[in-house]
Amino acid sequence: MFQMTRLAATAMMAAAMMIGSASAQTVLRSSDTHPDGYPTVEAVKYFGELIKERTGGRYVVEVYHSAQLGQEADTIEQVRTGVIDLNRISMGPFNGLIPETTVPSLPYIFRSVEHARKVMTGPIGDEILAAFEPHGVIGLAFYDGGARSFYNSKKPINSAADLEGMKFRVMQSDIFVDMVGALGAAATPMPYGEVYSGIETGVIDGAENNFPSYDTAKHAEVAKYYSLDEHLIVPEVFVMSKASWDKLSPEDQAIFRQAAKDSVARQWELWDAQVEKSRAIVEASGSTITTPDKQPFIDAMKPVYNKHVTDPRLKDLVARIQATE
Repeated sequence: MFQMTRLAATAMMAAAMMIGSASAQTVLRSSDTHPDGYPTVEAVKYFGELIKERTGGRYVVEVYHSAQLGQEADTIEQVRTGVIDLNRISMGPFNGLIPETTVPSLPYIFRSVEHARKVMTGPIGDEILAAFEPHGVIGLAFYDGGARSFYNSKKPINSAADLEGMKFRVMQSDIFVDMVGALGAAATPMPYGEVYSGIETGVIDGAENNFPSYDTAKHAEVAKYYSLDEHLIVPEVFVMSKASWDKLSPEDQAIFRQAAKDSVARQWELWDAQVEKSRAIVEASGSTITTPDKQPFIDAMKPVYNKHVTDPRLKDLVARIQATE
C-alpha cells in the first residue's frame, strides 16, 4: 500500500512538473514588413525552429509578417520598449539612431553582394551589431538585403543623367535622401506599403529596391523600367529587444545568438533563389531592365560621403570595409 501511494505521489509530482514546464513556455513576437514566404520571413521562422529545439520548447517565436505589427519606423520603437521581442528590419531607419549603421548604408560601400556578406559576417559585422545595445536593442545577425536599384514608371534609365528631375521614394534615411539628391533627382521618404499607390497615382515616379521586393510588392505592375545600377547593398538586421534579452539566462542568450547566426546561411540560400526567380518573373511580365555604367553614379556620391562620414571612427570603418578582400 505504501509503495502504491509512493508511486502515485511520484506520478503526481511528475505531472505537476510537466504542467509547470508547459506553462513556463515563453512566446516571443517577431515583426517583418515583408510577405509570408519572403527569405527574411522564412529565415526568422527557421531561427524560431532552432530556438524551440535548442531550449526544449521553453521559447517559441511567432513571426508576424506583412507589417502586421506596423511599418518599420513604428516597429523600431516597439522593439526598443519591449512591446515587440524580435524584429527583422532594414538598416536605413536605424541611421539616425546608431551612427555605425550609416556606413553599411553608404552607396557603393560594397563592391558586390559577396563582399558585403564577407564583411557583415566577420569581425566588422560583429562590431556594428554591438553598437545596437546602448539603444535598447540587441543586434543578433545580418541578413542579405540584396542590391538595390532604381525603377520607375516613365522611361528606361541608361545613365546617371537620366535620373535628373525624377521623384523617387526612399526609406526614411538622410543618406538615401542625399544619395538621390546627388543624382539630380528628388527623394520622397514614405512607408514601404505606400509605394505602389504612390507610383500609380503619380505622387512619385518610382522607387529603389532589389528584384524580390520589386516583384513581391507588385511594384513591377506600375513601374516597368528597372535600372540595374546597384547603388546600395544594404544588409538587413535581425534584432531583439534588450528588455526581452535581459530576461534570458546567459546560457539562453548564447543559444539565441548562435541560432541567429545559423539562420543566416538559410536566408542566403533562399535569397539567391528568390532573386533569380523574381528577375525571371518581372522580365516575363514585360519590365525593361537596363544596365547603366556605374562609374558616374559612384563619382556623384563623393558629397554624400563627405557629409555623412565625418567622425574618425566611421572613416576608419569605411577604410576597413573597403580594404576587406
